[in-house]
Amino acid sequence: MVADADVDPFERARVLYERAMFGGDYESLAIADRVLDGAEASLALSRGRILHARLLRERRDDPAEGALFERAASLFRQLGDARGEGEALFWLGTYYQVVRDDNETALPSLERARELAAGAGDRLTLSYVVRHLGFARMAAGDEGAARPLLEESVRLRREIGFLPGVAAGLLALAELDIQAGDRDHARPLLDEAAAVAAAAGAQGTLRWIEEARKGL
Repeated sequence: MVADADVDPFERARVLYERAMFGGDYESLAIADRVLDGAEASLALSRGRILHARLLRERRDDPAEGALFERAASLFRQLGDARGEGEALFWLGTYYQVVRDDNETALPSLERARELAAGAGDRLTLSYVVRHLGFARMAAGDEGAARPLLEESVRLRREIGFLPGVAAGLLALAELDIQAGDRDHARPLLDEAAAVAAAAGAQGTLRWIEEARKGL
């Protein structure tokens, strides 16, 4: 069946083209446009994420990353895909927050992503969004507002069994305690983060945890 979500979108578009070209069903062209818009949105989102990971390693900014996430968000919005739009807006906000060090520009995208992810029941994206909203509060010096957001992120990740994310979330909470000078509270969080990261095979997170221990 052409409408089956498991069918390759380009194959769907080809079949829809043939329906119009040879069958006279020109309404199929509008459906094909939507199929290809969905494929383009997913591709832009995926390319943006890969570029983000590469740029973090190389520590440089490439405006193409932001443009990819903007394109994905726009296409998902046109398609009425709130879940996809929420994920794309999260990444757009993260680009401005992490790569451009611009929380002011990032916040509207992150806040809107929070609304969309919550409405769509997308707990994974929501766990990322509230985490980064917590980082924004930390950057603003409001640790009291940051902590509940970071705790919410950990709770969501526990619920869905996202162990690498749980470890990273516990690390963020420990770093907040270290920043506040509460090392006694930070130590058990780091211990739990290390245990969860080891169980999940998250070697990168384990290295970050060991770096954080140097601040104790």
